[in-house]
Amino acid sequence: MSHNWKDVLPIDSIQEIIPVSGGDVNQAFRVETDSKPYFLLVQAGRSADFYTGEIAGLEEMAKAGITVPQVIDSGENQGDAYLLLSYLEEGQNGSQRELGRMVAQLHQYHSDNGLYGFDAPYEGADIQFDNSWTDSWIELFVERRMDKLHRLLVDNNKWNQQQSETYQQVRQIMVDNLTQHKSDPSLLHGDLWAGNYMFLSDGSPALFDPASMYGDREFDLGATKVFGGFNSDFYAAYDEAYPLSEGSELRIEFYRLYLLMVHLNKFGATYESSVDQSMNIILNA
Repeated sequence: MSHNWKDVLPIDSIQEIIPVSGGDVNQAFRVETDSKPYFLLVQAGRSADFYTGEIAGLEEMAKAGITVPQVIDSGENQGDAYLLLSYLEEGQNGSQRELGRMVAQLHQYHSDNGLYGFDAPYEGADIQFDNSWTDSWIELFVERRMDKLHRLLVDNNKWNQQQSETYQQVRQIMVDNLTQHKSDPSLLHGDLWAGNYMFLSDGSPALFDPASMYGDREFDLGATKVFGGFNSDFYAAYDEAYPLSEGSELRIEFYRLYLLMVHLNKFGATYESSVDQSMNIILNA
């Protein structure tokens, strides 16, 4: 590494800093010390506030009793943002039912102010979303997220006129449906795919790498449907702990479409057919 992290990080006896897999957003490292390892995330060329939302999400989830990495330190080193976390030791096996119950517990933690949003914006490597507090889930999800993605896809020539018109039809279905749907502002992980949970050495589940906000809890379930990694035991245990309301299957498809659009915007044509298919599912429901 080019930076002298031993002079920056507030931990003693650093022996080695080893690159590890950390997703497609951050550089990630295991920091070995005499006593225990730590997990270091680095975002090149960004200020320290890049990690504000993730830190707030981890702290909120901890308040809800969810097992997450502990925030040790954050800041900026030679123009790069960093976040130092406790290291969670991964095990070989775990229960999807326990994972389902954990996510249900997360979603039963509601915002104190009764509003949707979060104290920090969504800050991705290539896109940002406004999480300012509002009493309207439609405003937060459709107007600030879906409509922004629509504009980006059109402006960047990743959607043609027909796809844009199809989105407008889908948008109307979403607005009509969500207007009738009663949802409490639940604490969300915000990016709940298989790469953001793990089973620890004792078999218990843990969550990490959040993009948290308070919103419709089915938003997280939509994310679980994009890349797999959650089986029938997960969904059964979730529904037992916090039963879903009528019509959830269609709304979950709204949120699945959202994440597919995020990936289409970021990665391009690889996701085009999946987005088109999701929109057709909504139109034909």
